[in-house]
Amino acid sequence: MATTIESGNAGAANKKKHLGIPEAIFVEDVESFMKQPGNDTADAVLRKLDEQYQKYKYMELNLAQKKQRLKSQIPQIRQTLDILKHMQKKKETTEPMDTHFLLADNVYCKASVSPTDKVCLWLGANVMLEYDIDEAESLLEKNLATASKNLDSLEDDLDFLRDQFTTTEVNMARVYNWDVKRRSQDNILKSSS
Repeated sequence: MATTIESGNAGAANKKKHLGIPEAIFVEDVESFMKQPGNDTADAVLRKLDEQYQKYKYMELNLAQKKQRLKSQIPQIRQTLDILKHMQKKKETTEPMDTHFLLADNVYCKASVSPTDKVCLWLGANVMLEYDIDEAESLLEKNLATASKNLDSLEDDLDFLRDQFTTTEVNMARVYNWDVKRRSQDNILKSSS
């Protein structure tokens, strides 16, 4: 949740918790906020708040891309784990395992795989490594746990980021409304004198 100007230091622990996403501070008292150094005009403050808002949008885009990558990786890891478990059952027998494997997008090849206790896993960056089935299963389970934890963390960060959007939008509206009210009061004073 957003903090107020007065309790801004209490949220310092939350800043580190959310991937370096700066916390938007709720402007409780616009009048005193506008008297602070650097807040000369409402337009300058609105520009700063809009810049902060655009930074949050950029962060949201990056986090959404990471989330999408993880959401596609998790089913692949699960599918590979299922295949490994099936291979582990088949390694005790002598009959080959008939399967189809992906050559390219939408291009599969039929293969007959004899029982084995070794598998090769793609590690990324065009690197493949041979593992025992047990080692590969252990590695993939660890990767699945890490990916699931990272996905949960990204969800939490996106929720935090949405709160920052709301706080920044409310601050922009409050400063804008304060400026409109101030201008109308100035116009009333000018017209009465």
